[in-house]
Amino acid sequence: MPDTAANSWEARAEAATFYGFTDLPSIHARGTVVLTHGEGPYIVDTHGRRYLDANSGLWNMVAGFDHAGLAAAAKAQYDRFPGYHAFFGRMSDQTVMLSEKLVEVSPFDRGRVFYTNSGSEANDTLAKMLWFLAGAEGAPERRKILTRVNSYHGVTAVSASMTGKPYNALFGLPLPGFVHLTCPHYWREGRPGETEGEFTARLAAELEEVIAREGAETIAGFFAEPVMGAGGVIPPSAGYFQAIQPILKRHGIPLVADEVICGFGRTGEVWGCETYGFVPDAIISSKALTAGYFPMGAVILGSDLADRLHAAAEAVEEFPHGFTASGHPVGCAIALKAIDVILNEGLLDNVRAMTPRFEAGMQRLAEHPHIGEWRGKGLMGALEAVADKATKTPFPSDLSVSERIANTCTDHGLICRPLGQSIVLCPPFILTEAQMDEMFDKLEAALTRVFAEIGAG
Repeated sequence: MPDTAANSWEARAEAATFYGFTDLPSIHARGTVVLTHGEGPYIVDTHGRRYLDANSGLWNMVAGFDHAGLAAAAKAQYDRFPGYHAFFGRMSDQTVMLSEKLVEVSPFDRGRVFYTNSGSEANDTLAKMLWFLAGAEGAPERRKILTRVNSYHGVTAVSASMTGKPYNALFGLPLPGFVHLTCPHYWREGRPGETEGEFTARLAAELEEVIAREGAETIAGFFAEPVMGAGGVIPPSAGYFQAIQPILKRHGIPLVADEVICGFGRTGEVWGCETYGFVPDAIISSKALTAGYFPMGAVILGSDLADRLHAAAEAVEEFPHGFTASGHPVGCAIALKAIDVILNEGLLDNVRAMTPRFEAGMQRLAEHPHIGEWRGKGLMGALEAVADKATKTPFPSDLSVSERIANTCTDHGLICRPLGQSIVLCPPFILTEAQMDEMFDKLEAALTRVFAEIGAG
């Protein structure tokens, strides 16, 4: 039960905070977990309770919560030049260096970078870029955006319209012109008797049909996460991107890799698109870009889009879009350090080294009769709870099974995330073998307890 004293942290949070993406019945029953600091992959609350954060904050705190080098980079830049914009032909030296570094580590031979404050804003920005380009190139009707059901691309009006989640209907979204194709989740979406290859071919045929129906001349771009993150860690079916990219190229439709979650190591490569063997036309980056130490997003344009957008902007003398904190010098200094930490201080190496242990732990828990499947890539995975494993039948929604499991994990000192009927794990890249074993032991104890409570042990 939460501490309900008038001056408690829980009561103060409840009185003054309007919650987003939070299960309110859980808050009323349990109270808010108010945190004071972090220690490596652990976070500590106002009562001194310590939790292993297997969600890396929100996918982003990949270097843990007290990385001295990242904090030092921030402090040094605050002392040197604490803030500026990137308008009117002025920007910090850190911004220039980060742009060079992002192009260097991207799969593009050359390109350009535009900065935002989040992944949502970066997806929103690239949609505007595609619309701006269409108008400049004499095709103003080219405005439709293709994404997939269960995808997640953000929370602005535009990026939420891209997001293929049913809760956006509460806001009267999506806006017109946003088209959602089938989620590439073979386990859930495959038809009886359909092989994975046949499933992939069916989704490619669907894309052809949608383009024919909507008209290629009306479609501005196709946005796709290499692995769907907030959809429940859904890797694409085998050969998916190799099947859809030629179709998009044939119709002149840019393919955008939303790498907000996958980018900078989560899948075991620098980019998720490298993991799945394709080169997109643009990349959306955020989260691990600064290891969570500063709010930042980036649109990384490949050479073709960069050249065409530059020409379109020159024709009207500017690209009339931006944010006050775009290319913030402190954020850029932190991002430069974060990229160095991930690529050169062993974090990406640790993701690769720990992945087999992670997969083995997920596989062990997936043997439970009420776990339908485990899925994932690198250090991101999900366990999907089912009432019946053979038929893949989910539990009744009113049981709130994944929320119960996540809350029970919290009681055991573990932070994980409920998504639909799945439990998601995306631990920091610094996790040790002992910490990974702790994560799986605590999750297993929570699964056993919850399934017993609901009579499904």
